[in-house]
Amino acid sequence: MKLIVAAIKPFKLEEVREALTAVGVRGMMVTEIKGFGTQSGHTEIYRGAEYAVNFVPKVKLEIAVTDAMAELVVETIQKTARTDKIGDGKIFVLDLEQAVRVRTGETNDDAL
Repeated sequence: MKLIVAAIKPFKLEEVREALTAVGVRGMMVTEIKGFGTQSGHTEIYRGAEYAVNFVPKVKLEIAVTDAMAELVVETIQKTARTDKIGDGKIFVLDLEQAVRVRTGETNDDAL
């Protein structure tokens, strides 16, 4: 099993969710986050004053999938979240040691 963690632009969330549902993803966790990478923040104007925003709003997706689905999920996120502008995000793929469905006690692939 794999845990896919992706940080994407917030306005892309619904489009990415629809694309992932279409390829068979049955669930995900979503968290609003702030961070910076290559773009190192940006400047905004508020009431006529310019100020630096060091952390950019993003959305973090956490998706547990079978090994067989991992590459398709990564490709789907990459293709759907891409805007070709700086700050599109990152995707990380981690090995997932164990998964348990709380309600039924099912484990690993059956719990996904």
